[in-house]
Amino acid sequence: MTSTAPSSPSPSPSPSSSRSHSAAVPPVFAAADLGATSGRVILGRFGPDRLDLTEAHRFCNIPVRLPGGLHWDVLALHQGVLDGLRAAARAGGVTSVGIDGWAVDYGLLDADGRLLGSPHHYRDERTEHAPEQVFAVVPREELYRITGLQHLPFTTVFQLASARGSAQLDAARTLLLVPDLLVHWLTGTVGAEATNASTTGLFDATTRTWSAGLADRLGIRPGLLPPLRLPGDPAGTLLPHVAAYTGLPSSTAVTTVASHDTASAVAAVPARGPDFAYVSCGTWSLAGLELDAPVLTEAARTAGFTNELGTDGTVRFLRNIMGLWLLTETLGTWAARGLPHALGPLLDEAARARPFAAVIDPDAPEFLPPGDMPARIAAFCERTGQTPPESPGSLVRTILEALALAHARTVRRAAELTGRDVAVAHLVGGGSRNALLCQLTADAAGLPVVAGPAEATAIGSLLIQARAHGVVGDDRSALRRLVATTQPLRRYEPGGDRRAWAAAAARTGQRDP
Repeated sequence: MTSTAPSSPSPSPSPSSSRSHSAAVPPVFAAADLGATSGRVILGRFGPDRLDLTEAHRFCNIPVRLPGGLHWDVLALHQGVLDGLRAAARAGGVTSVGIDGWAVDYGLLDADGRLLGSPHHYRDERTEHAPEQVFAVVPREELYRITGLQHLPFTTVFQLASARGSAQLDAARTLLLVPDLLVHWLTGTVGAEATNASTTGLFDATTRTWSAGLADRLGIRPGLLPPLRLPGDPAGTLLPHVAAYTGLPSSTAVTTVASHDTASAVAAVPARGPDFAYVSCGTWSLAGLELDAPVLTEAARTAGFTNELGTDGTVRFLRNIMGLWLLTETLGTWAARGLPHALGPLLDEAARARPFAAVIDPDAPEFLPPGDMPARIAAFCERTGQTPPESPGSLVRTILEALALAHARTVRRAAELTGRDVAVAHLVGGGSRNALLCQLTADAAGLPVVAGPAEATAIGSLLIQARAHGVVGDDRSALRRLVATTQPLRRYEPGGDRRAWAAAAARTGQRDP
């Protein structure tokens, strides 16, 4: 593949955020990347045809179950970011800091700017019946025409519906999604980054602004929603106490990145041409296409596709797939029981296991909450007339085959809905390290799969910061070439029995969206 993707116009860097650097001292940027199970602070050093990554700090992200439900330990996350910046200062300091994380979850601030309780976890059960409350006011078809979002029960708008009438929501004056909350604690400034705002169900996919009318109809005070920021905008500088703790100068810039982790990951897809699909694979798999405009058709809605903002005004047309959550919960269950749970040997066993011993739907609702995943998979198999996997390796293979089928099905349906040709699928994120999953995805899709980079989200954040500060150019395709030439990638060609994959796709639980 030698062609390059045409670049889209991108916002010019703000004069206050652009700066020049001596070629003798490569600038360093820090990406604080918050995942559902861990966080990390990654440092990026840029030079001519150079992007070097260093992990400064890694920390756990362990949710806490309280009497009021499942919550994120957001104070521990903030401390992890501070410790990562402290490590960065010891390594020589940074030019800019950016923060990204998962979507939809939020903190509420009172009139004094103080956090009201711990943010709820999107896997909390409180939103189970909230979508129907919203649809009673705004029919689902109309909601899709406005927001363009796949209707998932944990979307912010449904979380707010479930919180209606609570003392916490009544006292709130500002809503900040988790990455925006941590930016606020670093800088004291308040804003809502647009790629993440587009996941809330309160954002107009056409006008690309908050939908105050929609919020008002749903009884959500529009004043809760802060001013929007775009990737590359300056977010402020470090507060004095943050600078004192980390050892970084108080003048250190905090730059708005694509704070939805998938948006940053897609920005770092090392595509060589426009005819690509992506699968950002971690706890969730987000599979789809990069477009210039949203697709708000009824066919897209019934197919379960979402339209979220990407960098440079692009649209991420994708579906959320349950992802490697099924595997990590399975391994956690085995670990708690003292059973073998090392991933390497289990993947070797899975590679030797009989194909398609069982076929599961990774998006079945019973797989969403934390818990005993092997038992749930067995129950799904029994409910659908299948024999549950009989060995750990077979169970792991069943999970990976289900994900591969879902990746393939989603890419194929996205191409049909948009009339786009897809020549290659790029699988980025932690799942790119799983060679068996990558090969199975290539086999299921009948497409080459280019795997990597594993740290795509952090790289996307670093690229956005470097561009905003004048270290790299504006051309998005050139940035992707930089990723392709500096990061380790592996290509998987499709193989296997196409008829066997087609038969598996037709089995119980594997319906096309």
